[in-house]
Amino acid sequence: MNIYVSNLSFHTSEEDLKNLFSKYGNVTSAKIIMDRMTNRSRGFAFVEMPSEEQGNEALKGLNGRDVEGRALSVSVAREKEDRSGGRNSFSRSGNKRFF
Repeated sequence: MNIYVSNLSFHTSEEDLKNLFSKYGNVTSAKIIMDRMTNRSRGFAFVEMPSEEQGNEALKGLNGRDVEGRALSVSVAREKEDRSGGRNSFSRSGNKRFF
């Protein structure tokens, strides 16, 4: 299960997230999203857990929980939306998309 975690403190590390979520089961990965310009946390992350049951327990146990003075928002991650423009947009591979 892929889990979206937001409202993170800028001081929270990926290791902190792994430790926090591991109380509810195995953690496959924990990735804090960083700002490309400043290389600082953007305040959200994705945590993967192999079991949906464990993931749901983590959602229940951690959503709204205070961590480093901030109430976490924990939910099931959604699929990334296609952010392409309109008719003349190009795909990441550089190929023109036809509609």
